[in-house]
Amino acid sequence: MNKKLGLSKSKINKSRQLASKITGKIQNYIDSHTTITVERATLRLLGADGANSEGIPVPNLIADSLIDKCPFGLARYYINALIKTGQEPEELNSQISKGLDISKIDLADPKAIEKKAGELLNLFDARLNANVSYRKAKIKEFEKNEKNPWIYVIVATGNIYEDVKQAKAAAMEGADIVAVIRTTAQSLLDYVPYGATTEGFGGTYATQENFRIMRKALDEVSEKEKRYIRLVNYCSGLCMPEIAAMGAIERLDMMLNDSMYGILFRDINMYRTFTDQFFSRMINASADIIINTGEDNYLTTSDAVEKAHTVLASQFLNESFAHRAGMRDELLGLGHAFEMNPEIKSGFLLEFAQALMAREIFENHPLKYMPPTKFMTGNIFKGYAMNTMFNFVTKATNQKIELLGMLTEAIHTPYLQDRALAIENALYVHNNVEGFLDEVEFKKNGIIKNRANQVLDETLEMLKEVNKIGLFKAIEIGMFADIKRPPEGGKGFDGVFEKDENYYNPVEIYLKSRLGLLEKKDIEK
Repeated sequence: MNKKLGLSKSKINKSRQLASKITGKIQNYIDSHTTITVERATLRLLGADGANSEGIPVPNLIADSLIDKCPFGLARYYINALIKTGQEPEELNSQISKGLDISKIDLADPKAIEKKAGELLNLFDARLNANVSYRKAKIKEFEKNEKNPWIYVIVATGNIYEDVKQAKAAAMEGADIVAVIRTTAQSLLDYVPYGATTEGFGGTYATQENFRIMRKALDEVSEKEKRYIRLVNYCSGLCMPEIAAMGAIERLDMMLNDSMYGILFRDINMYRTFTDQFFSRMINASADIIINTGEDNYLTTSDAVEKAHTVLASQFLNESFAHRAGMRDELLGLGHAFEMNPEIKSGFLLEFAQALMAREIFENHPLKYMPPTKFMTGNIFKGYAMNTMFNFVTKATNQKIELLGMLTEAIHTPYLQDRALAIENALYVHNNVEGFLDEVEFKKNGIIKNRANQVLDETLEMLKEVNKIGLFKAIEIGMFADIKRPPEGGKGFDGVFEKDENYYNPVEIYLKSRLGLLEKKDIEK
């Protein structure tokens, strides 16, 4: 793209180098540790599924019975049980759900376990390749109807079958992406509920069956509308890698998968989160799933003008963590938001500068741009005006993923007609703003150029400080989102384990091999 802001390439490069140094220190910890949910995700990808009569998932039953074996990797015990019982995963899962304790089964020869692991991974590999190929084929088939930016909306009824109705309606109105919001506090559950669900507060449970139901529905409407409709869920919280695994199996297209969101906004332990995000991102990268990061949330707890540099610093860190997990830039939907106080003079110019700055720095990334929420009130007319300005900035600065604002934001969960009006507004603005950036130049030492360069300078200084004190300490003292979290505090720390020298995880080996990471252990160091 023709860059307009005059940003310093050397400062951008230095920021990336600092981000790599910062994440490299964390990666050393990640490489030597596993978590209970990494182990459960591994079991899921090998075929563990189902639940017992009390609704406890089979992966949890296995992990609970083998908790002391986590440092060695749980995969060998599940694979061993398949070998010793002579059963297929579905049969073994049924037996486990009825009380079979596989921890008491003597281990087979390691070579037999490796051979069986290869067979199971071949099945997963075939599923993964089929999903990636299907998505690519449909995008190619319908490419003439692809929009730029993609219009992203949410559904959140609590009932997956009602969500399907709303998702289909939104897609037929013009939405390109549908996200199913998770029920309140699911991110704090250390298990994934099983089966289809019809009750939830503020959203719908993320389960593999719910993924399957919504995927089928959106595929149907894709064929009707001749546009590939993308499905999104939330790969965060205490079950981050497991939800990534389910999404890869059921062909989700995007996952919210931030490196620090759970730490800051859900008080999940940072050692747990950093380890989990690496494994979950390898799964997403292998499945060609775009991740969306959560920097927009920073601006709900800190000021969007004063703390804009914290958003950019986090984007650099999220990018570096993602690269370490084998993700290409084309899969990095780094987040930011239109969240400045509307009473600020020339606020629109500041928002424009911020959005264009992100676009110029992360030029190959499908940036995710979030609408105004913090300063929305019950005044639907002002809200509609704010969203119109947001739509203008989105299109004019070439953002790729646009979560639409609703005129009833801050009042209630949007009705069908709220979404329809939001989509109509966005389509009108996008059509009329086409080519805007190619037609304008920005004034030297003007508000837009000065603002973007100021934020980059502040970001560089912040990353220098974070590199000096370490990311754990930076989070502890509240450098991101004005939220302080102690390194050993938060939820889930008891589910983190140092790997034994004999740790075995065939899924990890498979993912690293698929992504070319086995030969790049020292990438970016």
